[in-house]
Amino acid sequence: MKLTIITTGGTIDKTYDEFQGSLRNQHTVIDVILDSLRIPDLDVHNVEVMHKDSLDMTEEDREIIARAVCDEAPTADAVVILHGTDTLSDTGELLLQRCSGLAIPIILTGAMRPYEFRDTDAAQNVIEALLASRMVDPGVYVAIHNCVLQFPGVVKDRQALTFVRNG
Repeated sequence: MKLTIITTGGTIDKTYDEFQGSLRNQHTVIDVILDSLRIPDLDVHNVEVMHKDSLDMTEEDREIIARAVCDEAPTADAVVILHGTDTLSDTGELLLQRCSGLAIPIILTGAMRPYEFRDTDAAQNVIEALLASRMVDPGVYVAIHNCVLQFPGVVKDRQALTFVRNG
């Protein structure tokens, strides 16, 4: 399977900066996660488009993500996007508009806690996104916390700290 992973930042990619004493989006952790998995038949192409907390993303940033998906789709069987959870739904809805004609699944995922934290959900969510990319029909989805939800109408449930269908 040929898979493109697009990284944008978000909590999943935050790392601790000892000098600043803060969590920052400076690089992606996807290679570390993938190296810990046994996925011999997966041909991964990583595309780093930005390193931002999703609360700092602009509409222009979302357009950059959509263009990256459209650019990568012709050579991929699926696209997985690592994204911050706070505005993941906004990006998912835009991707639904911009990429509706693509014949592959587009899976967004992220984490409520950074990969570097002991109680992280990052690896679980990446694994779920990888599995979903093989199983779902073409469309735009979020794979997180043992659920795969198709857009439109996916929202973050800030009380339960996961995603749900709106309505």
